[in-house]
Amino acid sequence: MHDENEKDTLTRRGFLGVSSVALAAAGVLSVDKLAAQQQSDYKQKSDRSASDPGPTNPAIDAANPDSNTPLPTDAGGVQTFKYPFSFAHKRFQEGGWSREVTQRELAVSKTLAGVDMRLTAGGVRELHWHTAAEWAFMLYGTARITCIDAEGKSFVTDVKENELWFFPPGIPHSIQGLAPDGCEFILVFDDGNFSEYETVLLSDWMAHTPPDVVAKNFGVSQKALANMPKKELFIFQTDVPGPLEEDRRVAAGKLGPSPIDFAFRTMQYPPTKRTKSGEVRIIDANNFKISTTSAAIVTVKPGGVRELHWHPNADEWQYFYAGKGRMTVFATGGRARTMDFETGDVGYIQKTLPHYVENTGNTDLKFLEMFKSSYYQDLALSEWLAHTPPELVAAHLHLDRATLDALPREKTVVMPE
Repeated sequence: MHDENEKDTLTRRGFLGVSSVALAAAGVLSVDKLAAQQQSDYKQKSDRSASDPGPTNPAIDAANPDSNTPLPTDAGGVQTFKYPFSFAHKRFQEGGWSREVTQRELAVSKTLAGVDMRLTAGGVRELHWHTAAEWAFMLYGTARITCIDAEGKSFVTDVKENELWFFPPGIPHSIQGLAPDGCEFILVFDDGNFSEYETVLLSDWMAHTPPDVVAKNFGVSQKALANMPKKELFIFQTDVPGPLEEDRRVAAGKLGPSPIDFAFRTMQYPPTKRTKSGEVRIIDANNFKISTTSAAIVTVKPGGVRELHWHPNADEWQYFYAGKGRMTVFATGGRARTMDFETGDVGYIQKTLPHYVENTGNTDLKFLEMFKSSYYQDLALSEWLAHTPPELVAAHLHLDRATLDALPREKTVVMPE
């Protein structure tokens, strides 16, 4: 017992000693240098306790340093909010592949699910529709998309990298990769339990309808339908389609083309907000009328941070498609957890929980923020404090007036400004 008390006393003395050094240093060091020193002190103290001499997976540990050795500011248990697409099962077909991250893979992801899909040149995601809304972002190459609107009028267009589309529930559509090398894209659905395995497919529908009924419906003989598929196609290979204008003309028929634009040409519009550290492009019902899902396309340059903020109206689903970063999510009850993200990772933050995203690499960090809401909404720590009486803020955070005056006066999105 005496040894334990002595050990506790020494531990407390060590903590007080380190705290005293940090306080003294604060008078002569910049905030950045002080933070670096505190982190170094923490690392030295924790190296021995954090040692892991048993069997490990070095590759996974190296990719997740903030899980392997948590930051000193992390506390308590916060539900896992990361799942790599690399862990997801790939469904291969002739013509392409798909893989999905849903609530089954990432338990916290209750409102949205994602699919990563690749189509070869000529590869087709067959004619189909979903019970959930489909929002899509082009990652690579070009594709031709088709659909009909609720009036039966056709929509046919080509989309390329950084462009997107939206199809409401029940709107039948298709996607086909174009020359020279097809495409890859992310699909986001407004249902966490969604699955690409559970869609209404043209081939599957016909295969499970009595042949005589199909023949009557089409006004042809059953013999003429002998070569129809006996099971779903899902993704299949065929020829690269011809000129866009010809497909549009033929599909329009007597009704003419749809007046609705189901595609959004992202790069034709300026960023919503740009600083020296990055930019954000917000896409919601304000500028993309058909969409009931809102999004922000974020770029954070090396050394930058997507500022401390939260979303009061919806959960946030993320997809990281370039660079490296880390994110801390602060939960109720004084809990916080930091996780590391790389290209191909999915993140998820529950509605109203504060968080930030920091670029920890030496290239641009790029990611999507997705919300099951027609309108994008966020609140930043800086704008909250800027619009609260300064004396009240000072009383909470023990900041002097000069520091208060230096705080950002409005939402910056990507810092430093």
